[in-house]
Amino acid sequence: MRRNRLWILVLLAASTMAGLPACAGAADSYDETVTGDKLAPQTTTVEDFESGTKTAYAAANVTFASGTWNLDDALVGTLAGDVKNGSQATRIRNAGKVTMGFDRANAGTVTIRSATYGSDANGSWGLFYSRNQGSTWTQVGSAITTSPNALSTATFAVNQSGSVRLQVRKLDGGTNRIDVDDVSIADYSGGGGGSDGGTDSGGGDGGSGGSGASLSVHTTLGIPSNASTNNPNDYLAVKSEYVHAYNSSRKIPNWVSWELNTSYLGSVDRSNNYRPDDTLPSGMAQASLADYSGSGYDRGHICPSGDRTKTTTANGLTFFLSNMVPQAANNNRGPWEKLESYSRSLANSGKELFIVAGGIVTSGSKTIGSGVVVPDSTFKVVAVLDHVGDGAADVTTSTRIIAVVMPNDDSEIDMGADWKSFRVSARSIENATNLNFLSDVPQNIQDVIEARVDNQ
Repeated sequence: MRRNRLWILVLLAASTMAGLPACAGAADSYDETVTGDKLAPQTTTVEDFESGTKTAYAAANVTFASGTWNLDDALVGTLAGDVKNGSQATRIRNAGKVTMGFDRANAGTVTIRSATYGSDANGSWGLFYSRNQGSTWTQVGSAITTSPNALSTATFAVNQSGSVRLQVRKLDGGTNRIDVDDVSIADYSGGGGGSDGGTDSGGGDGGSGGSGASLSVHTTLGIPSNASTNNPNDYLAVKSEYVHAYNSSRKIPNWVSWELNTSYLGSVDRSNNYRPDDTLPSGMAQASLADYSGSGYDRGHICPSGDRTKTTTANGLTFFLSNMVPQAANNNRGPWEKLESYSRSLANSGKELFIVAGGIVTSGSKTIGSGVVVPDSTFKVVAVLDHVGDGAADVTTSTRIIAVVMPNDDSEIDMGADWKSFRVSARSIENATNLNFLSDVPQNIQDVIEARVDNQ
């Protein structure tokens, strides 16, 4: 976003907009009473924070070119230490927030630039959206870690129709400061995306309409997160046999997505060539074989070896440690494997399956070895389509969705358990992971099939 940008700023400050009170202290809410909210025209909205003034961190509203924003534990930075495009950026500290005080008519792809302030420690921040004027918020994508000296651009697929407002929230909670600049919000014309924020919100962070199929056959129904090659903790890796978002800080995948039908099934033996992933960028932190040795956990495939038995090469790709999590034996060799086998039986019957799986991690999750995170539980979402070659347009409210969450602790799961006893709704997994399954399927269909618990 250069100073000689060709963008047109389409939202002018609304002189009649009522003032918004300061943000409440809770980090997950923004209390406000608004009258006269305006919906932005449907075109790209750009906010460069060049026109407003605020020199203190206390919460207050600031009128910028796009409209009124609330800056809570944030100010307009103009100092030499502020990394900015032009003369100003917003500077945020602690758990501060920069929040739109107006609704936009929709929000598609959002880009935001950020950097570490001066010589401070690097910080992390997230993008959140609200469909109810700030009563509840849903995070989009993964946290972004800043770096010093230059602004870096992060891209998010918000993909929400109807009234939307955005919030940039500092997540690390430290006194280190970060700069945020050049927010650009493109239109959204329909397709995937999460549903309204709240207790049953739909993940809401991946898959602009049709983007999954253009990336890979393995993401035909949508990309589950805002993964990219710019984010080492949600690193998008496209392989011939699956697509995954790798998390280098956890040394496990956030999710793995793959297609399954008879074209992938054959009779080759297991390769058993467990190894780090040499297709990831050099220097990216990964698990090693030594991390698993003596840990008490299996090297648990996410995309199974048994789903790729057509060729030795295809099978060998499933043995990258980037496709694995530390998995409890009773989970991995019990109901998890039974669901894998059942899925292959569906494929052998002529069905087309699209599968997304991974682990659910919390702040209390254990680690093994050199910091390889052990998920508290494992999840899997299986979309069962009727014919090989079917895609997002063929998904209906009658489409079968199998979703499970299984405890990843031998004391909490029995190897002989039936996989069916762990069925949940796909929507509940979205809420637990901030992922967005089936994001290229029309939202009204998602809302039906993701809320349903399989009973076949």
